[in-house]
Amino acid sequence: MSLYPNIAELLARARADLRMGVPLVLISGDRGVLALAAETLGPDRLADLLALGGESCIAITARRAETLKARPYDGDLARILLPDDVDLPWVRALADPADDLNSPMKGPLISQRGGPADLHRLAISLMKSARLLPAALLQPLPHPQQFAALNGLTLIDETRAAPFLTQRSPMHPVVNAHLPIEVSSQGRLHVFRPEDGGEEHYAIEIGRPDRAKPVLARLHSACFTGDLMGSLKCDCGPQLRAALAQMGAAGAGVLLYLNQEGRGIGLANKMRAYSLQDQGFDTVEANHRLGFEDDERDFRIGADILKSLGFLSVRLLTNNPAKITMMEKTGITVAARVPLHVGEGEHNRAYLATKRQKSGHLE
Repeated sequence: MSLYPNIAELLARARADLRMGVPLVLISGDRGVLALAAETLGPDRLADLLALGGESCIAITARRAETLKARPYDGDLARILLPDDVDLPWVRALADPADDLNSPMKGPLISQRGGPADLHRLAISLMKSARLLPAALLQPLPHPQQFAALNGLTLIDETRAAPFLTQRSPMHPVVNAHLPIEVSSQGRLHVFRPEDGGEEHYAIEIGRPDRAKPVLARLHSACFTGDLMGSLKCDCGPQLRAALAQMGAAGAGVLLYLNQEGRGIGLANKMRAYSLQDQGFDTVEANHRLGFEDDERDFRIGADILKSLGFLSVRLLTNNPAKITMMEKTGITVAARVPLHVGEGEHNRAYLATKRQKSGHLE
């Protein structure tokens, strides 16, 4: 039936379920598991999972496993077997590094070895897409489809979902309207909505840029703390305002405001990273301890929006070579890089040095 949700709609439902602590059923062929987010797990559902019997585990990324000195036999992840005396604080401590320094020993941690890890990998991908900590409890189910139907749980087929999660969702323009702003009375805001039910992204067009020439452009990732609150821990706010000022002075430009807070890990996880930085870790180390990569953003979204607006060539305001590489790979010509060095101060000097030393940002 056409009324049955497609895979994009099922995944949107799954993300909402995970954020509320509702389990999912993941299947691959005749295999299936019950999957719960470690971050939103409650005591009742942990008890229900354990009551099912069988060999339960918690899947964590190799980055988190490295911090915990656990063996990631599956390469990009580790499947940690739950101990007989497992409780909710143990699960939370394994997923969240907040108290790692106070309580460094979580083990002994026994990693599962052998057997497929595809459903565990899918679970971690779903946690990340839901902006949750990348840690999931999984319990094998003998009759997964029947179990999902009896308990009213969302059923996700790995063969359909995994490729979808690695692709970027098509962007569709929703509306645009004239928006005079401080740097230009000739501003226009475009709203784009992804098919997968994810966050909307915006393009702020200054003046009437010539589509036949390289446009002055910036890909700016949303930063609530820097853009709105004036945080001194990063240079995002000054970069946003400087980019708009340059476009206003030039009389034309386009700023893409992408809702990829905290390098794509979301505001809550970004604050967790800040808390770890307070303990002495740099921004990259903090992300790794949480179980994330250095940068989880997808700049291809910006390229898609530029193409939708009719731009194929840019003069890119950036210090990040990854943005240049991604633009070129997705068919946007970077005619020139325009450096954007503003906002360095006492509170973010070490952060900016880390971006240069570990993330390859340019001088």
